[in-house]
Amino acid sequence: MSRLAADVAIIGGGLVGCWTAFFLARRGQRVVIVEKGVVGAQSSGVNFGNLRLQGRFPGQYPLSLRSQEIWESLAELIGESCEFERSGHLYLAYDEPEAQKLAGYAAVSESYGLAIERLGPADLRKRWPWLGREVAAATYSARDATANPRLVTPAVARAAKALGVTVVENARVTETVATSSGFCLRTDTGLAIDCGHLVNAAGAWAMEIAERFGERAPLFPAGPPQFVTEPFPYLIEPSVQAIDGSVIFRQIPRGNVILAGYPRSAADPVANHAPVPPGKTLAAMRALARVAPVLAGCHVIRVWSGIEGYLPDMIPVIGESQTAPGLFHAFGFCGHGFQIGPGVGLCLSELILDGATPTPLAPFSIERFKAEVEVSAKFRAEFDALAPPPAAPGTG
Repeated sequence: MSRLAADVAIIGGGLVGCWTAFFLARRGQRVVIVEKGVVGAQSSGVNFGNLRLQGRFPGQYPLSLRSQEIWESLAELIGESCEFERSGHLYLAYDEPEAQKLAGYAAVSESYGLAIERLGPADLRKRWPWLGREVAAATYSARDATANPRLVTPAVARAAKALGVTVVENARVTETVATSSGFCLRTDTGLAIDCGHLVNAAGAWAMEIAERFGERAPLFPAGPPQFVTEPFPYLIEPSVQAIDGSVIFRQIPRGNVILAGYPRSAADPVANHAPVPPGKTLAAMRALARVAPVLAGCHVIRVWSGIEGYLPDMIPVIGESQTAPGLFHAFGFCGHGFQIGPGVGLCLSELILDGATPTPLAPFSIERFKAEVEVSAKFRAEFDALAPPPAAPGTG
């Protein structure tokens, strides 16, 4: 059996794990990442690529804004831009109740310093003439952005390795034991790792780690279906999202339209399979045509999904374990982890090395699941891959 020693071991080679390693290594730490597959192969690499600021959970704004600063410095930090683009984000409503909901989101965003434009039908048609006539109102955040998820995590991993981080791929952690000096990990490949601190960034598989230390959370796997169309003349600059959750889409300069369709689908983390039922492809294209009728004739050329970890309150777990000193959790990002991933990595590095972070993380404590939480059948129904598309759009 081979053996490694590290200051920090990270289980999970997704975006959060790689950013955590990067920021720790920048401060001189010896770091090992252990990934059961390959870096960035799960939700970090197959998501929509949206860096949305408006419309977030209020308690997440300090973390989200700090993370956006990192995204805006991406090329300087890691030497690659990964198609980062400040595209802006257009949030749409179809009726007055939805418009009021938009206004509420906008007020929260503005309270954290984000500039939001409020737009009525006339302004919308003048500025974006491709919008469908059913769109009644919108808010627009110019600071929101996009990046290519296929490129980002491997690029961060390369930057981390350049700082001395060891990345172990195709190795599943089978044993994690607390020791007098930290932790000892063993993998199915015969590797042992001794470390002072441990980060559980294992995504939809994170409960395998947490439960070894007596902690639980009602985490379950799912994945939002993703689609890409054939190239279409470039027309749509912002990322566009309907507030009813029925569709979110963006057009890349090559002309292809990337969209995510809701409701989400079930996923099998054991078989490592996240299917996309054909009915969801059709529902997503109908929702796309409602927002942008000019795209109604586009053909879908590929569909995919990824396995993500979800929690019933749609808020991730970020922070120190309540049972094992030196263990830190970062999982259950509920489809929101791409944008906040860099900030999470930075905050974890501060918690590990400084004992505190200036970014408030109390809302994300695993302690909120100390008492058993029941997941409603209605909430789980959104993740049923066998369910037909709903008559009304999902909430996303």
